[in-house]
Order: sequence, then C-alpha cells, then structure tokens
Amino acid sequence: MRTKLSIVLAAGTAILLTGCAKKEEPARTEEAAPAAAPTAAAPVVDPATAATITGKVLFTGTKPVMRPISMDAVPACSRQHPTPPRSEEVVVNDNGTLRNVFVWVKAGLPDTQWPTPSEPVTLDQHTCIYKPRVIGVMTNQPIRILNSDPTNHNIHPLPKINREWNESQPPGGEPKIKSFARQEIMIPVKCNVHPWMRAYIGVVSHPFFSVTGADGTFTIKGLPPGEYTIEAWHERYGTQELKVAVGPKETKTADFTYKG
Repeated sequence: MRTKLSIVLAAGTAILLTGCAKKEEPARTEEAAPAAAPTAAAPVVDPATAATITGKVLFTGTKPVMRPISMDAVPACSRQHPTPPRSEEVVVNDNGTLRNVFVWVKAGLPDTQWPTPSEPVTLDQHTCIYKPRVIGVMTNQPIRILNSDPTNHNIHPLPKINREWNESQPPGGEPKIKSFARQEIMIPVKCNVHPWMRAYIGVVSHPFFSVTGADGTFTIKGLPPGEYTIEAWHERYGTQELKVAVGPKETKTADFTYKG
C-alpha cells in the first residue's frame, strides 16, 4: 500500500515539476516585420544637363466680352470697386495671349517621388475676388489662404479625388493652411457667401508646372532630358496637349492656341 502511494506521489510530483518547467520557458519573441521597401529617392537633375520648355498661349477669334459682376447686395464688397468688376473667366492680354492657363508636364517624367516644397503658395481673398484665380501646388504642399476683406468669406474647394472641405474665414482672421494629398487637375474653389468668387488649384505630384500671367507665357525649368507630354488647361476652353522632346541643356518652345 505504501509502495503504491509512493508511486502515485512520485508521479504527481513529476507532473507538477513538468508543469513548472513549462511555465518557466522563456516567451517567444514575435518575428520582426520585414522593413518597408525604401521610397525611390527623387532624381537629382544635373544643372549642367537640365532642360527647359517655354512658350505662350495664344488666343484667336473674337475676344469675348466678360460680364460685369454685381456686388451691390454686399456693400463691404461693392465699396472696394469704383466701377463694377468684370468676370475673369477669360482674360485676353493686350498681346493676344491668354491669362490663367495652367501648363504642366502630364507624362514622361521618371516614376519617382519628388520632394515637396515646405514654403506655402498663397491664395488671397481681396476685393471679394480670389487672387490669383489659378494657382499650382505640389501634392501635400501647404496653401496659405488669406482673407484681406472687411467681410466674412466661406472657402469651399470642390475636388473629385481629394477630400472636400468647407470653412468660413472672418475678416482679418488667421490664415488657413491647407493641402491636397492627391494629384488633381483642376480643383475649383468657390465662396458660399459670394457666388461670383471662383478660383482653381492644380495639384501635381512633381514641380514641373506653370501658370500664364499678363504676358501669356510659361516656363518650365529644370527638366531631365527626355520626351514629354505637355498639357494646357483653361477653365472655359478645356485642355490641349503637345509632345516635346528636349536634350541636355536644351530649351524648346511649345506654343498653344485657343480659339474663341
């Protein structure tokens, strides 16, 4: 009887010791996750070989007469204009070129991530008009939105790819700093308080874009030598494309023509 009891006790002790031994085993560490693939570094364009594409956007046909904008319902706006301002939907310069045309490299660049500038691009609300009417930024580049008017504004971008937002801004309020994460040509911007206010933002994943000004010209510098598709966009007349090939240190001209 004692022998059997001794055997049972010995077996129990062995089980307990085995259980304790299992509890003392060091815990397994989880296998480290594989490192993410490095993002392709932005290509360094050798200044000695960088190319340039320049040109102008011409306008032919009958110059449209832009409608006057009535701001009488908002005295804070109308007081800033001795005569009623006119729509800037189509602005033909004195030299027969078009203003506010967004020109950018649509295709042909290396498939890589270009560094985003930290300095913001400014969009002002002045005399109850967005100034400038057309701007270009890189993806995630800050946009500094100002209200220089003595009245409240309501900034409302209408993107199709990026996130839509709608925020008010009081007179002299703090600048709003915004950005867009995805490439989108173009994003219209309106003011819900003043229906005549309109602007457009071109969001591009690289730095090769331009907007025509008072002389209707554009310049895109610092391009790697290669063959590119250049697109021009105008809010009324739509888009046009040109193929342009540039060699090292070469400057090529690419002129667009819109007909009214």
